[in-house]
Amino acid sequence: MPKVTFLPMNQVCEAKDGESILDVAINYDIPIQHACGGFCACTTCHIQVKSGMAGLSEMEDEETDRLEKVATDMRENSRLGCQAKVHQDVVVEIVNLDF
Repeated sequence: MPKVTFLPMNQVCEAKDGESILDVAINYDIPIQHACGGFCACTTCHIQVKSGMAGLSEMEDEETDRLEKVATDMRENSRLGCQAKVHQDVVVEIVNLDF
């Protein structure tokens, strides 16, 4: 099973192949926002991939558009947790912590 490491809490979680970063976070009670419920309608689950980008699904046009138009602090390594599907180990940092 692939592993997702969530920063800044440095918590390692197992993921099923093809499971979204958001679903992994929810399953392990990681504090990540998801105002739209994971339907790529907002950017509250914005993450930055610190390592393992190749271990995630390819970014689709809808996700790219949403990030470019709405996300604050967008970078080359930005993804939406609801759209990024895990296939190999990855380390991500949550941009909008839900504390």
